[in-house]
Amino acid sequence: MIDRRDVRGVIFDYGGTIDSNGVHWAEVIRRAYEAEGIVFPDEATFRDAYVHGERMLGRNPVIRAEHTFADMMRLKIAIQFDRLKERGSLPAAAAARTVCAIAGRCYDCAARSVDAARPVIASLAERYPLVMVSNFYGNMASVLDDFRLKDFFRAVIESAAVGVRKPDPEIFRLGVEALHLQAGETVVVGDSYDKDIVPSTAAGCRTIWLRKTGWGVCDGSETADVIISDFAELSGIL
Repeated sequence: MIDRRDVRGVIFDYGGTIDSNGVHWAEVIRRAYEAEGIVFPDEATFRDAYVHGERMLGRNPVIRAEHTFADMMRLKIAIQFDRLKERGSLPAAAAARTVCAIAGRCYDCAARSVDAARPVIASLAERYPLVMVSNFYGNMASVLDDFRLKDFFRAVIESAAVGVRKPDPEIFRLGVEALHLQAGETVVVGDSYDKDIVPSTAAGCRTIWLRKTGWGVCDGSETADVIISDFAELSGIL
């Protein structure tokens, strides 16, 4: 449990927490493929393309600081498409316009989630200083600006900018420093147990886990100070 009287600041994860309400982005993207008529023969086929794309974007400066979320999604899906074509896993009818259609569905999903989350974040920003801590590609400021979230956060700690990535607890320590608080006065809100909850706990923070559809399967031993299934529940906790 968390006593709100002990909370003086909040750290938010972005991807999978604010922009998809706890659903891992691999699942969001896979559903977008299916909506465009592309169904994979097995889970491993899509996972390979997804992981390949994330690793490529992590190694290469493909995404620039000015890229919006829509720009980023088109680049992500295009890289996945190339991988799937190389592996012979796309139907012959799949074309460049399908990339844009899938990316558009992903953007619409993010926009809906952000629209639902924005009032909650705005309310919390009136009571607490907020900081964003995210594994991202260097365009976090553009994404937050595009989705009208930028003004709510006093600082953005982005892995591409600080050179530290989750699950290293140091990235959460940087978030605590940006709040000018002690770790025990800070609550971290995130969707990933391994990348948000475990390392922020190691950094000494309190935790709220948005548990829904993750990348891996939980074994039932996972713990957090508070577990929620919808972003909107934060209003009743904090």
